[in-house]
Amino acid sequence: MKHLSLFFFILFLVSNANAQIDLSKFRRSTAVSATVDRQNLSLTWTSGPATKATLTLDLEKSHPLIKSIGITGPRGEKTIATGLDPAFVLTVGRRTLSPSSGGWDVFFDKVPDRPYHSYRVEFQKTRAEVSTSGSHTIIKIGELHAANFKGGLEITIYNGTALFNVAAVMSTKDDSTAILYDAGLVTPNPTFKNIAWADVTAKIQHQTADPGKESENLAVKYRTIIGENEKGSLAIFPAPHQFFYPLDEAFNLNFTWYGKNYHQLIPEFGLGIRQEPLGDKRYVPWFNAPPDTRQRLNFFCLIGADDAQGTLEEVKKFTHGDSYRPLPGYKTMESHFHNEFISKVVLAGKPIPEEPNFVKVFRATGVDIVHLAEFHGPGHPKGPDSLRLPELDALFKQCRRLSNSQFLLLPGEEANNFYGGHWLALFPKPVYWVMSRPGTTPFEEQDKTYGKLYHVGSSEEMLDLLKKEQGLAWTAHARTKASTGFPDAYKNEPFFLSETFLGAAWKALPADLSIPTLGQRVLRLMDDMNNWGLHKHIISECDIFSIEPENEMYAHLNVNYLRLDKLPDFDAGWQPVLDVMRRGDFFSTTGEVLIPSFTVNGRRSGETIKPNNVADVSFQLDWTFPMNFAEIVSGDGHQVYREHINLDITTPFGSQIFKRHIDLKGRKWVRLEAWDIAANGAFTQTIWIE
Repeated sequence: MKHLSLFFFILFLVSNANAQIDLSKFRRSTAVSATVDRQNLSLTWTSGPATKATLTLDLEKSHPLIKSIGITGPRGEKTIATGLDPAFVLTVGRRTLSPSSGGWDVFFDKVPDRPYHSYRVEFQKTRAEVSTSGSHTIIKIGELHAANFKGGLEITIYNGTALFNVAAVMSTKDDSTAILYDAGLVTPNPTFKNIAWADVTAKIQHQTADPGKESENLAVKYRTIIGENEKGSLAIFPAPHQFFYPLDEAFNLNFTWYGKNYHQLIPEFGLGIRQEPLGDKRYVPWFNAPPDTRQRLNFFCLIGADDAQGTLEEVKKFTHGDSYRPLPGYKTMESHFHNEFISKVVLAGKPIPEEPNFVKVFRATGVDIVHLAEFHGPGHPKGPDSLRLPELDALFKQCRRLSNSQFLLLPGEEANNFYGGHWLALFPKPVYWVMSRPGTTPFEEQDKTYGKLYHVGSSEEMLDLLKKEQGLAWTAHARTKASTGFPDAYKNEPFFLSETFLGAAWKALPADLSIPTLGQRVLRLMDDMNNWGLHKHIISECDIFSIEPENEMYAHLNVNYLRLDKLPDFDAGWQPVLDVMRRGDFFSTTGEVLIPSFTVNGRRSGETIKPNNVADVSFQLDWTFPMNFAEIVSGDGHQVYREHINLDITTPFGSQIFKRHIDLKGRKWVRLEAWDIAANGAFTQTIWIE
């Protein structure tokens, strides 16, 4: 009889006319419990030192799925919301997959210029399964259908936080598909008193939750919209980077909504997140949805016992308030910005602000060093000298004026001449050079106004200039955009093999909601270059244009943490910045995951170790969202190997040193990646094996 009871405890299956609730894969613990009462599934989990969160789901077909959301703490038990249904709108378009534009890695695509259609995702409560994975509890429910997509609903709760994720996990058999999605929680009878958000100036705003109000799209800060009542509040927000496919501009395109009749597809009153199909009206590639990939159309909810302002402050902690946390011994650097402040303001004769908006944005985001990419369109990189040299002079003077002991603004350009594809240049001091050498013009001369001056007319001369002035170059947006096919096409050229060529730059492009990381294009290139036997590095880049406080900047940014104790003085030159980059003594991140240390047999990124069959790997991770996994990536010159480390046991806001003994027999190199549950991540540079 004892064994029979145990059997039914492990394989607890409740059947009714509406659905089946399977608890056989769930592990009850002191942190989380799951109980079934007829058609109701109730989950309670530890959300803080003295609080527990509750979520009750109703599997009765005619009832809203979410019966109640609550939190219990020192002030008692509070029901925050009742009678809610998840709602999703899936927008389906067509992708161009021309190899000349990068195939699935394409950016130069304009999906909304071709026919597309939006569908409400239909939900059927056919079954429910609860399972445990580390500190996560996953509830899979029913079936979802929209157009040629099908799948199921997944709700994931995370121990240690009042956070849960709601996802429509769907796939299609169709090829060449690009998608967008909108999502949220809806109800015919709002239990929220107010809808609240922070406007683009970060000021909290409130509107009455009027069930008769037609839907409205809102530009908000922190990507969050909140339902509020006397008991507390519920915040809805997307993954801070994954939800935002790459664009040229970081415009705030009203990424949240509330009200009834959203998209003329959801008649109920609701609130949630959304995408603008037309994007920034330039190149608009949307998300890739290759055949048979499990696309996660997801959003996060955070339960708060406080008012909307208090809950928003809790949401902001996951992104350090949309800024990069200072890390002792490091300085943060961002690269590749076409702000064109020189052409549009300084040389246009407009008033020059004491502190331009773009500088305010970077400083507020915790960026110490910014590498510009001016004159990308405007400007005269090929001359004539009478126009080119004053442009460079204005750039150098403004960078000097705007730099100080806490902020370093570096002049730079996306040169796009001589080498093939697009590439960036960075010198350790102001250098006057023109990207052409007509007639008998000398390569190097002294100009009476500007001093040393270079005219460059070939790749050989470009390499000579970089050597003479100790500069660096690297491939911008490798293998996509105007760099499709690069650096592969010039990997054997002298300039690429030279130490003046750093490698390439990383950005989360393309976007694909089926993978647990942000992009794989450049990380694959990193492994390829390692296997080519070249000591190259990958620096993260942003590649966006206007930079304004009202923009959704953080979603499109990433940063490099350079191992520097202090910022160089502008007038003395910034050679230390280039030295760190050249050594590979840095890591790159979206901001939520940090890698303060990574060593293999005591050596850091960019350094070399002697061959050893078993290596001692040590790394520290700091994180906000719960971690998902880390991977120790290595190669033997031909093949790539991945040592996967499951980190789903972690809870939010942690820091830990991990140690592993890894078999590196026959390997030539090794590096590290780490990713959290929202696809935020960080990666190191390579450690070489002799």
